[in-house]
Amino acid sequence: MSEAPATRSLPSSQGSPWRLACKQLINAPSALIGLVLLIVLVVAAVLAPWLTPQNPYDLMQLDVLDARLEPGTENGEGTFHYWLGTDGQGRDLFSAILYGLRISLYVGLGSAAIAAVVGTTLGLIAAYAGGRTETLIMRLVDLMLSFPSILVALMVLAYLGKGVGNVILTLVLLEWAYYARAVRGQAMVEKQKEYVEAARCLGLSHWRILVQQILPNCLPPLIVIATLQVARAITLEATLSFLGLGVPITEPSLGLLIANGYQYMLSGEYWISVFPGLTLLCTIMAINLVGDRLRDVLNPRGVR
Repeated sequence: MSEAPATRSLPSSQGSPWRLACKQLINAPSALIGLVLLIVLVVAAVLAPWLTPQNPYDLMQLDVLDARLEPGTENGEGTFHYWLGTDGQGRDLFSAILYGLRISLYVGLGSAAIAAVVGTTLGLIAAYAGGRTETLIMRLVDLMLSFPSILVALMVLAYLGKGVGNVILTLVLLEWAYYARAVRGQAMVEKQKEYVEAARCLGLSHWRILVQQILPNCLPPLIVIATLQVARAITLEATLSFLGLGVPITEPSLGLLIANGYQYMLSGEYWISVFPGLTLLCTIMAINLVGDRLRDVLNPRGVR
């Protein structure tokens, strides 16, 4: 009996499937715009300490007399302009937005990564083990998906309290079931394939079959889900922070920046909420544009 390959691949005349996926992703105008915008936002967030005129977390750099200044106003020392204005605490809004974007991306990426590991592991175990193990895991998945996400998040954070770590833990609790259900469905199909049977005949351990044989062929749907779940996590974190149950005021995310300016909207100081809101909107839109295109490219039934 000949040894089957570990993973499926396209014929050499067609090239690598991942190379083709990247090519199709770049060739889509909307996805390319989203990808470029996302790269700009991520780079700006990473380089925030070098791009911003002040550290919004350093109280020594803040002046209460500079609170709620209009966009374009020069600071009291005449060293730089508040191009996006200041908030109620006298923080440069441009600086606060970039630092807040760092928190939002950290929460979104961190929670999505941890949830992907947990959900993928349980999904693979459920599909491969079958029987009572599969029933137990999938009933737990159904239970998690049956509750409204925001309601569960409010209950958990009301008990745990504010904090970036608590928000990430809450989002992991909400997200892992999506990965588990998708991976289990794909793994159920893959474990019936000949290359898995060949691996069993070769005496490979169960974990090697799961990790080396089945998991690589579950990556396409997993990548799509992970991309969209990052956007969902950022949205949920912003909602929770706006409601006062997310990140603490000493580490403001975009959602908390929007909440801080909400009370000033009726007095005409729109910029305190509008600019963080636009940044959040652009971030979510960029991730969703890339995620939607990835879903079309990596879907084997999609139009190529």
